[in-house]
Amino acid sequence: MNTTVTEETLALLTLNSVPGLGPVRIGRLLKLFSSASEVLRASASTLSKVEGIGKQLCEAVLKARKNCDPEVEWKRIEAFGAKVLPITTPEYPPLLRHITAPPPVLYVWGNLRHQPAIAVVGTRNSTSYGIECAKKLSFQLAYSGVTIVSGLARGIDSFAHQGALAAQGQTIAVLGSGFCKLYPPENQTLAERIASSGAVISELPMLAAANRQTFPARNRIISGLSLGVLVVEAGAKSGALLTAYAAVDQGRSVYAIPGRMDRSTSAGSNALLKQGAKLVTCAQDILDDFSLLFREPPALARPSDPPADLSPEQKKIFSLLGGEPLHLDAVAAQAKLPVALVSSTLLSLELAGWVRQLAGRHFIKRFVTDNT
Repeated sequence: MNTTVTEETLALLTLNSVPGLGPVRIGRLLKLFSSASEVLRASASTLSKVEGIGKQLCEAVLKARKNCDPEVEWKRIEAFGAKVLPITTPEYPPLLRHITAPPPVLYVWGNLRHQPAIAVVGTRNSTSYGIECAKKLSFQLAYSGVTIVSGLARGIDSFAHQGALAAQGQTIAVLGSGFCKLYPPENQTLAERIASSGAVISELPMLAAANRQTFPARNRIISGLSLGVLVVEAGAKSGALLTAYAAVDQGRSVYAIPGRMDRSTSAGSNALLKQGAKLVTCAQDILDDFSLLFREPPALARPSDPPADLSPEQKKIFSLLGGEPLHLDAVAAQAKLPVALVSSTLLSLELAGWVRQLAGRHFIKRFVTDNT
């Protein structure tokens, strides 16, 4: 990567490191002064007159000017293999630039390609139904040329990224931490895969740890990068709803997948539908909204059908399965076949890659988006 860095970039890194200053106040300062460098050269009396910059923040800026060494942060960025996009550069994502409180700097690990994007978000406590929906729809959208944006969190976010990667499409992960404190840590390998073909981004300094404030803040970036937000599965208090509300504030579309009325994990997404979110049952529901963005509507990727040479028992049992887990005994009862025969048939289908076995001898149909 380019080892040169401008004085202005270093000044932005300094301002971005000031505790409590935040993107709104930094944006206000950049409008009042000609550059971030000029902000750091301003006197205490001048800074204190800026709206929202009281005595405490003024002192924090002056302290950062004196003690902060942005060259150290820059060396961390280079050593990690990342880069920084200041808001003043042409490479900065255009949709994100125009939201309320855009990040003054974006840390980027990988490469951002400017193409239509949809955010796919949901609960960390996902059901098998939610997992299948996230992976399947993300696969189909990514295959059609749509970038999948999500938050690398456990649950739906992770499966959305996996679906896009399985389609060899682009996906963007927005962190609520710095790159050196990636959260959750078990998604480090997934983050590396994302960075190799898409991008992992953050507005936070390299060593910043995740906390309860950083996750809601990053939601505005997830929606800000996207033309719309798809909520796959969300409880009544899910953080995914904050991303949907941010999308509304930003003038973006909001989509939701209907869930079972007796499951708490669907209470939030079902509520969004009552409030006017567009109901989604297939990827084409979203692609139809993109018809003005593509000269020709993109082809929809569809799961493969099983081969024609399946045995009659295999065809019958396969046809009974879907996205909802079905217990072995229930499959046998519906197929009207002995449990032993059904068990062996399911095993053959699983080995062939057409069926997945879940905990407790439950089975679901395996879509082409599965890579596990």
